[in-house]
Amino acid sequence: MKVDVILGLQWGDEGKGKIVDVFSPRYDVIARFQGGPNAGHTIIFDGKKFVLHTIPSGIFHRNSMNVIGNGVIIDPVILFREIDKLREAGMNPADNLLIANRAHLILPTHRLLDAVYESAKKDAKIGSTLKGIGPTYTDKYARNGIRVGNICYPGFRKMYESLKVLHMQIINSYGSDTGSFTLDNLPFDEYEALWFESIEKLKELKVVDAEVFINKSLAEGRSVLAEGAQGTMLDVDFGSYPFVTSSSTVAAGVCTGLGVSPHNIGRVFGVFKAYCTRVGSGPFPTELINETGNRLREGGREFGSTTGRPRRCGWLDLPALKYSIMLNGVDSLIMMKADVMNPFEKLSVCTSYRESGKLLNSYPFELSSEGLEPLYTDMEGWNTSLEARNSIADLPLPLKNYIKFIEDFVELPIDMVSIGPDRLETLQRG
Repeated sequence: MKVDVILGLQWGDEGKGKIVDVFSPRYDVIARFQGGPNAGHTIIFDGKKFVLHTIPSGIFHRNSMNVIGNGVIIDPVILFREIDKLREAGMNPADNLLIANRAHLILPTHRLLDAVYESAKKDAKIGSTLKGIGPTYTDKYARNGIRVGNICYPGFRKMYESLKVLHMQIINSYGSDTGSFTLDNLPFDEYEALWFESIEKLKELKVVDAEVFINKSLAEGRSVLAEGAQGTMLDVDFGSYPFVTSSSTVAAGVCTGLGVSPHNIGRVFGVFKAYCTRVGSGPFPTELINETGNRLREGGREFGSTTGRPRRCGWLDLPALKYSIMLNGVDSLIMMKADVMNPFEKLSVCTSYRESGKLLNSYPFELSSEGLEPLYTDMEGWNTSLEARNSIADLPLPLKNYIKFIEDFVELPIDMVSIGPDRLETLQRG
C-alpha cells in the first residue's frame, strides 16, 4: 500500500476538510502531516457544522484511525476545545485518535511572540493568525522546541520554564508590554494555567511513534490518506514569500511530516475552488475589490474558519493552479464551490500575466510586483441552480465548458465537483 494525499492548490480554504470527510470511508488511516491550529477545516453533514483545527477530518468515521503527525504543531488548549465540542456532539475522539510523540508543542509564549512580531511589522504585517505557528516552527528548527513526547519527562516543567525565559528575553528586547496582549481574550497567566491543565489531559490520549504506526499500517495492507492544511501557494518555499505559512504544504511535506519514504507516496488529489480566495496580507493578482468580489464573498460565506476575517476573493488563476499541480505531482483534480458562481452570467479566468509590457505564461518568482497584470479569458456563466444534479454529466453546459477549459489548460482531469457544502453535494465523474 501507499499513502494517498489530499492537499490544497491555492491559498488555503479550498474545502479540503469536506473532501477528506467524503474520502474517509475508503481509508483505514487519516493523517495530518503539517500545520497547526492556524488551519480550519469545515465539515457539514446531517445539518451540523464542525470546524477542525488540529484533528484530522476523518474523525467522524469511527472505522478510520486518525493521526496527528510529527509535522503538525499542537496547542493543547485548542486541541481540547475541539475534543470537547466533538464529545458534546456524541463522539469520543480518544477512541480513534493517535498523536505523534515527535509533534512539537505551541507554548503560550510562542503566541505572545507571534503577537509581538506581527505588531512590530506595522504596515508590513503578513496577516498572521497569531496562533504561535511561526515562533513554534522557528524553535523546532533552532532545536529549542518541546515535543509531545517530553510531557511525561520528570524535567518537562524545567524545559518549559527555560524556553519561557528565552522567549521573554526576546519579547522584552522589543520593548513590548506583555500585559497588553491577551491569548483568546484571557490574561497570559490564566491561559498558561489552562495550557498546563490541557497538558495533563493530553497525557490521557494515545501518544505513539506515529511514523512507526503509519509504516506498519502500510506494510500490513492498510490504506492511508494524508491530509494537508493551508494551500500550496502558502508553502514556505514555493508560495508567495514572505506572505506564507511556516511549513511545507506540498506533497513532499508528507514524507517529513509523517515519516514515510517518497516511494510510498501514492495518488495525489489536488483541491481547488472554482474561484480564488486569500486571507490576510500578500499578493493576489486576480483579487476583485468591487461588487463582484463582494458577491463571491457573500455567496461563498468566505470568512476565515480560524480567524473569522473576511477572505479576499477573485477570479480563478490558472497559471498559479498549473504551477501548484506541477509542484505536487497531482493525479486528479477536485473543484469546490461551483455553486457559489451560480448567479453569474459572465465569468473571467486568468490565463497569463503581463509585467512591464512582457507577457508571462507561467507563475512568476515575485508575485507581489506592482507591475504584474492578470490577463483574462471571459466565459459564459451558468446562471442557474445546481440542485438535484446527480453527476458531472448532469451539469449545465456552461459549467461543463468551464470545467473543460480548466482541464485543457492544466492538462489534468477534474474528477470531482462540489456543488454545495454538505458531504452529499459532491459529484464524481462516471
